[in-house]
Amino acid sequence: MTTPLTFSTSSRPDGTCVLAVVGEIDMSNAETFATALAGAAVRATKGQLVVDLTKVEYLDSAGLAALFAHADQIQILATPLLAPVLTISGLADLTAVHTG
Repeated sequence: MTTPLTFSTSSRPDGTCVLAVVGEIDMSNAETFATALAGAAVRATKGQLVVDLTKVEYLDSAGLAALFAHADQIQILATPLLAPVLTISGLADLTAVHTG
């Protein structure tokens, strides 16, 4: 069974692409997440992509792997509960992680 996960893509006034993710990212839907992330990375006209994880309730290692694949191009918005996972995994050493 696939865990529910939704995405929306928008642009900030400065042209930065934002991929907003809602739900849980786990091994059942990590490939879908990776595909959405790759597509948003291609559309990022400024070269920078903000991945908004503030409405993500769960993130496992499969989701982290998808984020690591784009670490050089993304910034992450995360909840205070998710931020430690990004730090412990080492992802915060490779890209900016902002809590909100």
